[in-house]
Amino acid sequence: MSELREAAMRSKAWPFEEARRVLKRYEKAPPAKGHVLFETGYGPSGLPHIGTFGEVARTTMVRRAFEIISDIPTRLVCFSDDMDGMRKIPDNVPNPELLREHLQRPLTSVPDPFGEHESFGHHNNAMLRRFLDTFGFEYEFISATDFYRSGRFDEILLRACERYDAIMEIMLASLREERQKTYSCFLPIHPETGRVLYVPIRHVDAREGTITFDDEDGREWTLPVTGGHVKLQWKPDFGARWAALDVDFEMYGKDHSTNTPIYDGICAVLGGRPPEHFTYELFLDEKGEKISKSKGNGLTIDEWLTYAATESLSYFMYQKPKTAKRLWWDVIPKAVDEYHQSLKAFPEQDLDAKLANPVWHIHNGRPPASDMVVSFAMLLNLASVAGARDKAGLWGFIRRYAPGASPETHPQLDEAAEFAVRYFRDFVAPTRVFRAPNEKERAALEDLRARLAAWEGGRDAEALQAMVYAVGRDHGFEPMRDWFTALYEVLLGASQGPRFGGFIALYGVEETIALIDRGLAGRLAA
Repeated sequence: MSELREAAMRSKAWPFEEARRVLKRYEKAPPAKGHVLFETGYGPSGLPHIGTFGEVARTTMVRRAFEIISDIPTRLVCFSDDMDGMRKIPDNVPNPELLREHLQRPLTSVPDPFGEHESFGHHNNAMLRRFLDTFGFEYEFISATDFYRSGRFDEILLRACERYDAIMEIMLASLREERQKTYSCFLPIHPETGRVLYVPIRHVDAREGTITFDDEDGREWTLPVTGGHVKLQWKPDFGARWAALDVDFEMYGKDHSTNTPIYDGICAVLGGRPPEHFTYELFLDEKGEKISKSKGNGLTIDEWLTYAATESLSYFMYQKPKTAKRLWWDVIPKAVDEYHQSLKAFPEQDLDAKLANPVWHIHNGRPPASDMVVSFAMLLNLASVAGARDKAGLWGFIRRYAPGASPETHPQLDEAAEFAVRYFRDFVAPTRVFRAPNEKERAALEDLRARLAAWEGGRDAEALQAMVYAVGRDHGFEPMRDWFTALYEVLLGASQGPRFGGFIALYGVEETIALIDRGLAGRLAA
């Protein structure tokens, strides 16, 4: 066994822990299908959001970890439940009146309100695939509509007819008494209206592979369960899909966790082996509420990529998947800087530490070097005080701080400078609130100005930080955080900010003196 594989087998990084669980499934014999199948599911009832991306990103991390500890080939399938009936009109689409008459029809039978694709389902599938392709994921896309209509699901659907009572026993035990009276695991597609019907099933003929039901007008119909004439309710569909594809690993949000025994039970009834599961905590919006595709209350992938590079989003997804996290604008700068901190630490780490480093999993073991000689948070503050309208306005300061840096030699920093100007313009500038210093703060600021005026230490960030700290100590700030908060609120218009010594080194001593003068004169607060 190679040194890398040995290290991976003992690593406590969560992708390796999950990969080892998958490998244990085949400790006695390799999979008969010749590969290990990882699956992610997507409900295209609304535009894809970052949570959808997160499932594929995280599953890919487990897949790559598995490929380190095993020679068994792997596949990743992204399955879209696009045959689901459209139950409500999303809040974040144009031409909503176009959709109203198509309620309850399969998403791939609903017109595209954007006017770009064959259907609303096709539009959302295309959006998802474009997002995933942006990140270079290797996956196979499966449409539920194609899966049902092409016959690939027929064997499992016929088996569901044969074992209908066993499936219903599992499902009915999870339902309220009133719902039990009308529930069926089969949902017929009305031959005339094309709507997905939630009606009781009068008879299931296992020999013929048909179901008989009355539609909402009381007319009796008999349809084959094969060929896309019916679909399974979403919970049975979950387990049936596992059985049909022989899925080995799937992760899903905590809101599915109570259904896991149902999914597993139906998979087993249909002759499959339930996969390994991984339940992640949900993403929350600004108010701490669950992100919803139909509400559009979370960040989209395009929105994140307007203000930061793709790798920062992958970093955010890697971190603590079993902890609920706010997914809002203010997490972007922190994710960018922590990602680059991890990149910088990687080369000096031993193998065990490298396998625990998020960038190993983001870059499949081959992370690039970071050229961020200035943090993203510092770039934001520089944009604030310099009034930069574009990245060129920041590069003048960056070159003085790091003379060897240029957009050509530091492409990551150049990209980050452009992102920082956008982020400052859209999120920082509208929220800045400057204030005048109180008497104690004014005295300390005047002292800081005097010491900077006499400064001969150049752009030594640590020495400048020590000097700023000494000013706060000499003026009796306790805790010291109060002194730095005053600097940020008086000079930067924010309650938090960078290491101030590093800020001075980047912005410049003379420029910082001028900034203090404006703060003392009340021009910033005005």
